[in-house]
This record gives sequence, C-alpha cells and structure tokens, in this order.
Amino acid sequence: MNVLTDWAEWLPTLLHGLWLSLQITGLSLALGLPVGLLLAVLASSRNTVLRTTCVAVVEIGRGAPALVVLQLFYFGLPSTGITMSSFVAAFCALGLTTAAYTSEILRAGLQAVPAGETEACQVLGVSRLDTLRFVVVPQGLRIALPALMGFAILIFQATSLCFTIAVPELLSQAYSIGSSTFKYLSVLTLAGILYAVITIPASWLVEVTEKRMSKHLARAA
Repeated sequence: MNVLTDWAEWLPTLLHGLWLSLQITGLSLALGLPVGLLLAVLASSRNTVLRTTCVAVVEIGRGAPALVVLQLFYFGLPSTGITMSSFVAAFCALGLTTAAYTSEILRAGLQAVPAGETEACQVLGVSRLDTLRFVVVPQGLRIALPALMGFAILIFQATSLCFTIAVPELLSQAYSIGSSTFKYLSVLTLAGILYAVITIPASWLVEVTEKRMSKHLARAA
C-alpha cells in the first residue's frame, strides 16, 4: 500500500515529465523527417559533390551517439556564441539524429518504388521533379512508413538521455524524486511503466501497419 500511495503522489510530476518527453519526440520528428527526406533525395543526385556531401553528413550523424550530439548542442555551441535552452537543444540534437537515420530509411523506401513507375513518367514526358513529387516520394513514404514509426519509438526512448542537459523530462523527474526520497527502485519502476504505456501500444501499431503494408505491396506486385 505504501508503494501505491507513493505512486499516486509522484504520478502528476512524472506525467508532466512524460508530456515533455512526448513534446521533444514530436518536435524532433517534425524537424528531422523533412531534413532526412531532403538528404535521401540529394544522396541520389547525379551531382557527385552534392551526393558525396549528403552521404558524409548522414554517416557523421549516424556515427555520432545521440548523447554526444546532445552535449555538443547544449555545452559546445555556447562557446561559438550560439546559446539555446535545454529544451531547444534537446529537440534540435535529436532532430539531427533523426534526420541522419531516417534519411537511410527513406532512401531505401524511395529505391523500392518500382522502376516501371518512373519509366512510365519518362514516356509520358513528366519532368524529373514532378515524377519525384507526385510518384516516387508518396510511394516511397508509404513503403518506409512502418520503419519510420519504429524509429519514432526509439527517439521517444532516446529522450531519456535529455536528463543529462537538465531537461525535466520523465527520467529526469524520476531521478529528482529518487534523490529526495531515496526510493529509486519504486520511482524508476513507475517511470518504466509510463514509458511502456507509450511504447507497447506504439509497437503494436507498427506491427499492424507492417502487416497491412505487406498485404498492399503483395497485391500491387
């Protein structure tokens, strides 16, 4: 009973942290996905310099741990005269990580679009830009959707790293409560349950989406 009483007392604070984690996740995806799509398109460019530059940016972004990127944005950039709040630094850093990883997911989706689709556009005299906008990108996004949804779950989990730059997200709130009550096991268990409340249904949704997409692609084939 004491555990349940403690959980009831801590729950509002942890829910506030959970809401902040979800906000960071949403902003990171809103920033990272368009940049990732741009990198995916440019990485297939015929221009060697442009293609090489994009691939280098993606590899650097994927190679740098998210924790290092967070520290760089929050502690490193102020030395160059650029300062930002911990919240802004968090979603910018995770947005950069999102862009790097989703660019590869999106590029795979774009490359999976049947060649016959683009060939038909060429025969009809459709420009390369219009072919990309109206044929390749919409279909590539549908193909990549399950993988993107799965990556969104990973980014939500990665928001737990933001406690290192003083963002009062879910894990940070749990540590704060633990440091004042010394009931780390209890509060971290509750925090884990709250993470699971989001990630488990999201994982089920990804699985359902994958099955539906597989049926759709099988019929299309």
